[in-house]
Amino acid sequence: MSKRIVILGGGESGTGAALLAKKKGFDVFVSDQGVLKDKYKEELVAQGIALEEGKHSEEKILNADLIIKSPGIPDKAELVKKAKAKGIEIIDELEFGYRYLKGKVIAITGTNGKTTTTLLTYHLLKSAGLNVALAGNVGFSLARQVAEQDHDWYVIEISSFQLDGTTSFKPTVGILLNITPDHLDRYEYSLQNYVNSKFRLIRHMDEHSTFIYYKDDKIVGAEVRAKLIAAKQIAVSLSDESTSVHFDGSKMSFGFGHAYKIAQDETTLKGPHNLINTMAAVSAAEVAGVSLEAIRKGLSTFKNAPHRLESVGTIKGVEFVNDSKATNVDSVVYALGSYAGPLVWIAGGIDKGNDYTLIDKEVKAKVRTLICLGKDNEKLKKAFGGLVPTIKETQTVKELVRIALAEAKQGDVVLLSPACASFDLFKNYEDRGDQFRAAVQELKKEVEGHSA
Repeated sequence: MSKRIVILGGGESGTGAALLAKKKGFDVFVSDQGVLKDKYKEELVAQGIALEEGKHSEEKILNADLIIKSPGIPDKAELVKKAKAKGIEIIDELEFGYRYLKGKVIAITGTNGKTTTTLLTYHLLKSAGLNVALAGNVGFSLARQVAEQDHDWYVIEISSFQLDGTTSFKPTVGILLNITPDHLDRYEYSLQNYVNSKFRLIRHMDEHSTFIYYKDDKIVGAEVRAKLIAAKQIAVSLSDESTSVHFDGSKMSFGFGHAYKIAQDETTLKGPHNLINTMAAVSAAEVAGVSLEAIRKGLSTFKNAPHRLESVGTIKGVEFVNDSKATNVDSVVYALGSYAGPLVWIAGGIDKGNDYTLIDKEVKAKVRTLICLGKDNEKLKKAFGGLVPTIKETQTVKELVRIALAEAKQGDVVLLSPACASFDLFKNYEDRGDQFRAAVQELKKEVEGHSA
């Protein structure tokens, strides 16, 4: 009788795990407490995979030999506790996919910047002609990619939740960008627990692996100094010229392998945080054997994911930038640091307990006008009332872009970097960014049509 695998959660990771488990000959059952998306349900049914939705039937779950759970389901969930009490092995889809892949892994984690770094690393390998798959929190699940075909390399964006469910996961290259307090409700409100989760990345790495990390990050730097790390280390720094990879004030300098320098204007990414992301990605690409010529070419052709400092149009010499993904203050720090000013800054939405004093200096130095886009803007107005010459409010994107253009002068940047969740006025941050982009394009046509 074949081994029974139960998968909790039927989203991208759960469906990917089910497809791989089915391919490997297991008896597979998918259980989702919510409603499955049509595309995933159709895939599962087409493969003859048993499923249920709207509930978790314990009698069909607790007879499993192995449970693969969605990263979103915490260990303290009652069903997970019961499974553990019965001695059932519980892992994440990432771990399951890893057990069957034949290639090498570049795994990227960090509180901020991991999507950009993952996409750039993948682009550098792909454009150089390597047989590479993109997986994890961006693109398709690792298990799906492994089920569909073998690759020489897998570039994977990984969250702490996914790392929590790994037992043998061992990347060839691991990248840790930064750690700032996040998801602490999942970690018993202990920052150290969250830090420990991130460092599971390197738990099994050895002298044949390479660990790339951002040395200037206080938490990451201190943790690396305190640990015995078997992997080869590549430290990335914005200031310490003694590290093999650093920014010398004008160019990114790479000193391992053969030494070379790359200026940021040779890349498509702006801002100090993207120097970190780029140095990490280039280091990983070099470890993977990509030539310097191919790296330079890849850097010049990369397009970042939408909603991350995405330039969506220029009207009358004013550039409009969509950074809707910036849903916390840490992300806004990066965004404000990417521009010299003057800025028309758009912020607002559902506040996450933000400490706006972190950006006081940048806002005071660079922001000409703050436009609040949200149902309740009192906290923003109170925080920046004495720092910004003009504060405006709106709850519609069409009005927003018109106010922004009226307030801006030629050469200014209009920056949507909200520091807040979007659910008061939008479905999600993508919806907010999409509406902003569409409104800018519409206004551009209108303005340029009148001036033609």
